[in-house]
Amino acid sequence: MAMYKSFSILLLFCAFQSGVMAQKIPNVKLATLDGVNFQTEKFNEKGGKLIVLLFWATWCIPCINELTATDDNLEDWNKSTKFDLYAISEDDSRTAGRVNPLVKGKGWEFNVLLDKNQDLKRELNIANVPYSIIIKNGEIIYRHQGYVAGDENIIYKIIKENQ
Repeated sequence: MAMYKSFSILLLFCAFQSGVMAQKIPNVKLATLDGVNFQTEKFNEKGGKLIVLLFWATWCIPCINELTATDDNLEDWNKSTKFDLYAISEDDSRTAGRVNPLVKGKGWEFNVLLDKNQDLKRELNIANVPYSIIIKNGEIIYRHQGYVAGDENIIYKIIKENQ
């Protein structure tokens, strides 16, 4: 019996390592800042650009720091890489009204989506923001929770390595 359990665990590990169990983004309906519906199944398209998802909230200081640092580097990054960036706000109905003024005030040029019911966050098992995900060919290749100054450089390095 112990040998059977060991073999099962080994098989599961091999399947995970080979990408058979690679996670995709679940299909959830979000909204743009203009109120247009956005289906997250778009993130699972193969053969497209890398996609970076940065989960954040207006009340989260590390989130604001991450988005600001990313925005400060975005122009230079876009000269040497091709990727799409989506900042996904996890603000609920109490604080969602702060998102658009904050984005405009900061002058952020990247795509911002609203996950007001936190459906995507819940589906992806994200406990806290800030949270970063990188998707390649429809599969999540990188996840990171939290932010300290310089983490944006790690994201850029992964983007460069996966072009």
